Amino acid sequence: MSSSAPYYLKGSPLAIRFNSVVGWLARHGVSLAGTAEMSVRGRKSGQMQRIPFNPHTHDGERYLVSARGHSHWVRNMRAAGGGELRVGRKVRAFTAVELPDEEKLPILRTYLEKWGWEVNQYFQGVTARSSDEEIAAAAQDHPVFRITVRS
Repeated sequence: MSSSAPYYLKGSPLAIRFNSVVGWLARHGVSLAGTAEMSVRGRKSGQMQRIPFNPHTHDGERYLVSARGHSHWVRNMRAAGGGELRVGRKVRAFTAVELPDEEKLPILRTYLEKWGWEVNQYFQGVTARSSDEEIAAAAQDHPVFRITVRS
């Protein structure tokens, strides 16, 4: 990856297998620590793409944070502007608006406080205990979407 390419860390085979199990569980009504299965329409295929996800709540608002960077789901979300969250039979459609980097600091800090045990390795040394400057510097590598549930 060149230094000018957006940050993206592809999942290892073990992480991909683990995510498929977590997604299957969410699809069948078992949420681990608040996980859900997110579906977003593929920007090229037009097909719904599914991924297990940890929706994050901060100050009463819900967010989707991309720990691994500018992934396929991020590019799909930018094109689609929304998707669905599923836990079992409960499916909630949502719209999504991407936040500018300067608004991400408090969301990223609380996200790392809650999910750091799972995602710290994707933040290149930045943790919930990092300074505001360090987290702000990492913001460009981690897209954040505010979501509004429609149903």
